[in-house]
Formats: sequence, structure tokens, C-alpha cells
Amino acid sequence: MNRSLSRTLAAALLLTLSCATSNDAYAGRRRAVPSAPPQWNHEWARGAVFYEVFVRSFSDSNGDGIGDLDGLTAKLDYLNDGNPATTTDLGIDALWLMPVFQSPSYHGYDTVDYETIAKDYGSNASFQHLLAEAHKRGIHVIIDFVMNHTGSDHPWFIDSASGPGSPKRDWYVWSATNPGWTQPWGGDPSWHLKNGAYFYGLFWSGMPDLNYRNPDVKAEMFRLARYWLTQGVDGLRLDATRYLVENGPGAGQYDTPETHLVLKELSTQVRRTKPQAFLVAENTTDSQTLAMYYGSTAVVRGGDEMPSNFNFPLASAILDGVKAGNAIRIRDTMRAVISAYPAGVIDAPFLTNHDQTRLATVLANDPGKLRNAAAILLTLPGAPFLYYGEEVGLQNGPTSADESKRTPMPWTPAGGFSTATPWFAFAPGLAMNNVASQTGDASSLLSYYRNWIAARKRSHALLQGTIAPLDSSAQVLAFIRDSGDERVLVVHNLGNTAANAGPFDVQAAGFDTIYADSNVADPAGGAGAWRIAMPPHTSGVWRLR
Repeated sequence: MNRSLSRTLAAALLLTLSCATSNDAYAGRRRAVPSAPPQWNHEWARGAVFYEVFVRSFSDSNGDGIGDLDGLTAKLDYLNDGNPATTTDLGIDALWLMPVFQSPSYHGYDTVDYETIAKDYGSNASFQHLLAEAHKRGIHVIIDFVMNHTGSDHPWFIDSASGPGSPKRDWYVWSATNPGWTQPWGGDPSWHLKNGAYFYGLFWSGMPDLNYRNPDVKAEMFRLARYWLTQGVDGLRLDATRYLVENGPGAGQYDTPETHLVLKELSTQVRRTKPQAFLVAENTTDSQTLAMYYGSTAVVRGGDEMPSNFNFPLASAILDGVKAGNAIRIRDTMRAVISAYPAGVIDAPFLTNHDQTRLATVLANDPGKLRNAAAILLTLPGAPFLYYGEEVGLQNGPTSADESKRTPMPWTPAGGFSTATPWFAFAPGLAMNNVASQTGDASSLLSYYRNWIAARKRSHALLQGTIAPLDSSAQVLAFIRDSGDERVLVVHNLGNTAANAGPFDVQAAGFDTIYADSNVADPAGGAGAWRIAMPPHTSGVWRLR
């Protein structure tokens, strides 16, 4: 028996003997009542509209061709000027910043210093300035926290790779021989040769996976999460969470019980540190598996694991449905989510993100389809996420590389991103797909996003209500949103032809329009048989009386 274990057992025996010989008065109190688990207090996120920003591509303040935090701070009024009476801002409620820590790459997902802002983006002081200005406008800020892996240039990994005797050796996963595993989604190897041994790096050799079976690793990563929450950030977007702890090849590399345990521990730490913080996780999987990442709602309201998860199945269904003009898969996916998810959790719907072909390219720049997608997203429950530039129809860039999904934000017909040559070329369509050209145009896509975000804020049911899909024709997506104090009917015509949407079996004495596209008629027909005449690619929301 090792000495550490011997000391632990001896201490436990001493405590037992002490309790057994204590007096009666003390014995009556010796059975401590377990403290209640900390609860979430982040209802601000339910219904909030988030905006995903790649800082490198948003706005350059110092003329080096690279976007930075000061550039983003200068553009906050475009996102939300803090005045609910104005209509010139987009109206978002929160920002998700893609990685902002020190990293050797342009994208930042291979972190080498979790406590220092990337030099290209500014400094820790400029980050604090951004937080202060965002909070002044009522904008919450969450940051990307890459906890599955570090960059291979991180001092931890350099130390770990130096040899079997390194104090950090067990901070990563090593094998004397090659276990031969490959990535579960493809054929590339998961193990990589370094200094005579093999380390596990699921994504590639430049991103070695941390070893969460090591309590020191877990403690340090949890400390870093707490650190940024105490620095003023309002939450964390957690990257690649389903891959944290692996226990074998193939399916043993994701969704393991050990991974769920780590996330539950992190969740508890966050709730104790900052219960109003919002966590949203990236788990690219089906609805049933996604539901498991919320954990249990029996003791912790909103889930004792991840309180929100990006809804990849619904995003795929929306894009395919809008592209085809067919709502059936969207409706079926909504019902699958309702059936699988614990009651009361916060969904995180979205259309596309930084890893995917941009929405405008997927939908072939079709104005009607782009409007359909926006209206559907902004009438869904939970916390919808927009990807920067989506609101002006930003397309994919000129290459097939990931950089083309993350091109500079088009502020003017000439670009307006930087006074220098941008770090990467602008996407096609710059002349029209830019903020300046669309700002004063009431018929623009940007105005459409503004209108729907404003409509969302006018309706408690749209912000916080449940959702119940209604049966309808293939080209019509309809549902009820119900917050208890308000019910609304939401109808989208995805087709290229007009639709006489309905009949809808909805009990109502009448309707008040919250927002409807031009030429969309008010519901007519009577209780249980309401119909709505809708031109192609139009949407509307009505409050039920």
C-alpha cells in the first residue's frame, strides 16, 4: 500500500473513532444536512439573440489588416446602441467571441496561453474596455473556451513531450506504442508520434488532447473558466465538449460517461462562481444524444450539466427545408427536440457557424429564402445565434478553405473593414452585401433582421414561450408559442408559390398582428379553422385574443 493511501485511511479511521466517542449532545448534530446544489440564474439568456463574432474579421482599428477588439468596440452601436427607442441598430443581446487568447494560428482554436489576449487583437486591457462598453449597452459577452485540447506550442505540452519523467507528462494522453485509433468521423489518425512516443490528438497533431483523468488538469482548466467569469465575461462557449474523455477507439472517443461527469463538475463550479453565467456547448450529434448533455433537471433547474447546446439537427433541417421549400423535416425535428429535451432548458438554435458554408451561399443568394431562414430562426424558443454578416447576406469567400467561411465583415461597398489590405479577401457580392448599402433600405435583408429582432422583443411568448408545431401543408411551417400570459401563432410560407395556410385548429376570438410581411393577410375563418393568405416566402406572427 502506498504512503498516501495509508495516510488517507488512517485519517478516516481516526475520524470514525472520534465520532464514535463524542458526547450525546454532539452526536445529535453529527449527521450534517447536505447543502442544496447551486442553481442557475441566467434567465437573461432565454430569448436573447446572440451574435457570433470572429474578431479577426470584424473591424480593424489600427490599420494592420487584422480585426481587433478596439475595432469591435467601435462597432458596438451597430449591434446594439443601448437605446430601445432607436431602430438603426441590429438589436442583438449578446456576443459570442470566437477564440481571443494567444495562439499561433489565425483561428485561435489551438490556445497556448489561456490568460492572455492574442497580440493581434489587443491586450487584456482592451478586452476589459470591450466588456465595459458592451455592458454599458446591455450586451452580454461570452467567450470561446477551448477545453478539449491546447495548441502543441503550449508550455504544458512542450514540457509533457520532453520525456516520460516530465512533471506535465500526464497532462496529456501518451502511449509507448501506437494504439492505431482513427478519428471517428474519418480516416485520419488520432495518435501522433513525438519524441519516441505517441500522444492523442483527436483533431490533428497541432491540437493535443488534455487528460481529464488527471485531477491537476481538471483543476487548472476549471480555475481558468472561473478566472474569466470573475474578469467579467457573462459565460462560455465550450468547444468540442463531446470529446473530452476517451476510453477506446471508434465510438469510445465521444459521448463517454467520463465526459459527462467532467461537464457536470464544471457546471457546478460555474454555478458556484457565477450563477448568472451562461454555458453553451458544441456537440454535433442527434437530438436524443444532445438531450443527454443537459443532464438532469430534477435538482438543478435548467440542467445540472450543460444548460444550453447548439441545435445542429434543427439547423440542418431549417437549411434543407428552406432550400427545398418544404417544412416537413423542420416540423419533425422540432417535435423530436420537444420529445427528447428536458422541460425548461434553453435551446441554442442557429443557421450556420464558422465551420460551415455560409447561409447565403447554401441558399444561392435567393432573397426570399434568406428571409425565410431569418424569420424562422428569430421566432424559435431559446437563444438564437446569428453568425456575423448573415444579416447582410455575406457569402462564402473565393476558396474552399475554412478562411472563406470567415472573411472580413463588409461595412461599405469598398469594404470598410480596414485602411490596409485585409488579412483575407472579401467574399463575392461586396457591392450590395454590405452594411452601408442596406442600412437605409427598408426592403434590405439587414432591415428584415432588425424588424424580426424588434418583433421578438415585443412578444413575451416569442422570447420565453414554449413551442407547439401545427400540422399544415408541406410548404407551410406553423407553430404556437405560449408563455402562459401570451399565445402567438407563427406561420412561415417556405414555398415559391402563394399559400392559403391552414386551416389551423386554434381557439381564439381574434388576432393582433405582432409582425407580418407585406401583403400577408390577417387570419380569417373562425375558431378551429383559421386560414391565412400568404405570398411566397413570407412570414407573420399574431397574438391570440
